[in-house]
Amino acid sequence: MSPAHRRFLLLEQGVGAAIFNFALNAGIAWLLFHHLDTVPIRGQQSIAGDTIATSLILPFLTCLIVTPTVRRRVRHGGIAPLDRRDAAAMPLAWLPGRTWLRALVFAGLGALAFAPVTIVVLDALGVAAQSLRQFILFKASFAALAALVVTPVISVAALADEVTPAVPGGAGRQVAHGA
Repeated sequence: MSPAHRRFLLLEQGVGAAIFNFALNAGIAWLLFHHLDTVPIRGQQSIAGDTIATSLILPFLTCLIVTPTVRRRVRHGGIAPLDRRDAAAMPLAWLPGRTWLRALVFAGLGALAFAPVTIVVLDALGVAAQSLRQFILFKASFAALAALVVTPVISVAALADEVTPAVPGGAGRQVAHGA
């Protein structure tokens, strides 16, 4: 992997995604929970429920947005593609080529990787509820960390997809592996 790839994945796809998701999810937390003084760990509107939903939705939407965006940048020469044999890309070669199927896979992986661990840690810390302010900070931080992890992985997979370069004056054709 080239230094340009590392910089792209770390800064734009990692740090940039974390900052964006921190702000976005702080706003979402306030919109969904502003009527509560405290947010319980369990229940209909709860920390656990929101954590599970965020663990599913964040990777799903991220994949739907990032995959075509990265493919487009590769197609138009904005960043070089990764060789599918690159050490970073090889473990992701099994992913479906179709973006929406890939998004479903990442949603499932996100739910399995992020939600159970987070809820177990909150339970172990004895968190029964959080003030609205604490919850907004928690949700924003959780989403930022999840985005920092998942967005570069999704981007690596998209960088390794087979993409036909754009032809000047014409629309490039995209061919994703496994499609």
